[in-house]
Amino acid sequence: MRRLRWQLLILIAALGMVGLFLLNRPAPATVDGVPETASPPPSVGGAYTEALLGTPTRLNPVLDFYSAVDRDVDRLLYSSLLRFDDRGLPVPELAESWGISQDARVYNFSLRQGVRWHDGQPLTSADVLFTIGLLKDPGLPVPDDLRELWETVEVEALDASLLQFRLPEPYAPFLDYLTFGVLPAHLLQDLTPEEFISAPFNLQPVGSGPYRFVQFLGEGSQITGVELEAFAEYYGEKPFLDRITFHYYPDAAAAWQAYQAGQVLGLSQVPIEIFPEVLAEENLRVYTGRLPQLTLVLFNLANPGVSFFQDLAVRKALLMGLNRQRMIDEFLSGQAILADGPIFPGTWAYYEGLEPLAYDSEQAIDLLREAGYALPAEGGDVRVKEEVELSFTLAYPLGEQYEQMAVYIQESWARLGVEVELEPLPYLDLVESRLQTRTYQAALVDLTLFRSPDPDPYPFWHQAQATGGQNYSGWDDRPASEYLEQARVTLNFEERGRLYRNFQARFSREIPALVLYYPVYTYAVDAQVEGVRMGPLFDPSDRFAFAGTWYLAAPSQ
Repeated sequence: MRRLRWQLLILIAALGMVGLFLLNRPAPATVDGVPETASPPPSVGGAYTEALLGTPTRLNPVLDFYSAVDRDVDRLLYSSLLRFDDRGLPVPELAESWGISQDARVYNFSLRQGVRWHDGQPLTSADVLFTIGLLKDPGLPVPDDLRELWETVEVEALDASLLQFRLPEPYAPFLDYLTFGVLPAHLLQDLTPEEFISAPFNLQPVGSGPYRFVQFLGEGSQITGVELEAFAEYYGEKPFLDRITFHYYPDAAAAWQAYQAGQVLGLSQVPIEIFPEVLAEENLRVYTGRLPQLTLVLFNLANPGVSFFQDLAVRKALLMGLNRQRMIDEFLSGQAILADGPIFPGTWAYYEGLEPLAYDSEQAIDLLREAGYALPAEGGDVRVKEEVELSFTLAYPLGEQYEQMAVYIQESWARLGVEVELEPLPYLDLVESRLQTRTYQAALVDLTLFRSPDPDPYPFWHQAQATGGQNYSGWDDRPASEYLEQARVTLNFEERGRLYRNFQARFSREIPALVLYYPVYTYAVDAQVEGVRMGPLFDPSDRFAFAGTWYLAAPSQ
């Protein structure tokens, strides 16, 4: 059912300038480097203001898939059946409870009683059913994989608070698809797709979340901000803050100036150009969380022109020949997490028992030599085995950061006796003319799973996806594929975790691709705002997962 997407540099641009800085640390907050020993009791009331980078389009969760700045606001306005905690485990939101049939094909969900829309009307199963209908509508800008999933699922409202989902086959990641923001049918059900896209509702939204829309702020015809207030009839724990206001800025420099001028208390993103100043500001606290993204080098294992990639010794030597920590330090300002596998750390499926392969260029050379790859007796810098040179082309997406990485990789492997030609390509060309056609030899890419808490590596590493799917490396490994098959139809998280641990161990032994690092997201909030915490993220808007516990510290006497 699920077809995930490979995203490269274009996704980073679409999200805005995502900062790649500090590791996520659960340690207590500090002031001037000294851990705080106690916090004042939470106070109710007050307002928080935050700088967002970008401009609003539509405050509608069915229309915000391609707008990170809208998703930030929508996270506070709307509710979903489920949310996921920072380990990727489902937690109820609108759903009070749910049950799954023994054959894992039928899901029954019971909604909370007494949930109200911001206009006072009751929220019922008819609203959920209506929203799913929108997600299936070909006239709306919904991602293809999401629409295709919902076209295969039968959904029925059994009564005002009970929903039933019937799947054509067992599919454990299904719960991922129940995090959509629910829309009010009584306000939107009579609109055509064209009317829905341009409806006044999108600028005067009505949700059921902890905060309700008050007004847009503006100068002339330009929207400069949006004001929200706590919803008095919210079904969950009432937030401490009375108001949250977002101000829109064109770039990080303008947002930083706004903070310095006292116009905002938070910076939604801290990109590299302002990071040193932000870090030096004693009144700002910096929070970071691991993003669901992995940068790696793919090998085309099925390309006969580079048959040496089938040799485990070659793949292992190439990994050992890269000083990945140095790459992080030099090109990412030291702010990323060294990767050790295809499943993200901090999640329920991550296997902590993996032993990362350390950088050792001398041992890498020994591996190549023992495998029969030798420098020519007549002289030369490229190793040869049976008249086949260790020489190939590395494609990478356009962009300064990727170019720096690619050049460093090229130079590192040259020291091993491996010749690499670099091929910079625009995003679409790299995906469409190289990865999808399987005509590349090696590629530096990003694998992203934004808004997908379930790890489900099946689309990228199962042998059935090697032809026509997204297993672009062509990894044909039956044991690994069996683990992924079983995990996809197993509902028990403990058993799925065991299967994914086996998969990760197999991946670590076989090294079908070279995993490099996981980027992190950096967020800054003024020290007077207490209760802020942020774990691993599945979308930048997840930083508001605990916004209800934020409060303003009482002024010192």
